[in-house]
Amino acid sequence: MYLSFIFSLLLFFFSPLARSERFIRAEDGRPAFKGGQKSLASFIDNNLIYPEFSKDNCLQGTIQVSFKLNKQGKIYNSKVEKGLGVDLDIEALRVVRLTTGKWIIPANHDTLVSIVLPVNFALRDFKCDQRSRDEINAAINAYKARLGLNNVIFNFYDRKAEGSYDQADEERILALKTQLGYDDKFIERLFKQAQRKLKQGDKEGACEDAQTIRRLGSDRSAIIIEENCN
Repeated sequence: MYLSFIFSLLLFFFSPLARSERFIRAEDGRPAFKGGQKSLASFIDNNLIYPEFSKDNCLQGTIQVSFKLNKQGKIYNSKVEKGLGVDLDIEALRVVRLTTGKWIIPANHDTLVSIVLPVNFALRDFKCDQRSRDEINAAINAYKARLGLNNVIFNFYDRKAEGSYDQADEERILALKTQLGYDDKFIERLFKQAQRKLKQGDKEGACEDAQTIRRLGSDRSAIIIEENCN
């Protein structure tokens, strides 16, 4: 089996004054990724990490990420314009932010105008065509419910690190972690993902993963946190 990341390379702008969308042709002098659209598609393809929950649950789709570029080609005000409310949103935003500083900016570029990049996630050979719409919706709802359970675990280990936790709660937390699949294999996959993000130059993303490992009660990411996140 293999994983296919498809990056739909469509740039369009909207005017904050007119509040209406319009397609900007090449002759309009829009910002361009260094090396052209093929280089941008290649950059996204090489850096995108298909999120684990969505991969396991056949969640696919196009995530619209908007951002603005300053005169130096740095990204600011980046956000998910339209997503699915799952980890695909987070990864699309992360990988688009990695393009900061890699844009050629025309002299007449309006830094207040937003650029929208659609990032399309697609799985191949995962038998995802067998999933019904109800199953997909159930997976999305399960992800959202999972976020609340994650906070229960995180809060417990935060209190434990401070020495102000109730030891009687630990058995319930361990059972919850087992229920959610947060075992040693999961921790190791998350650790390797953090390492990969560091190699991409994404220290912020790597530290988020490393802190998640810590807040799941593991010291596996201690070195990453010590060397990169303080």
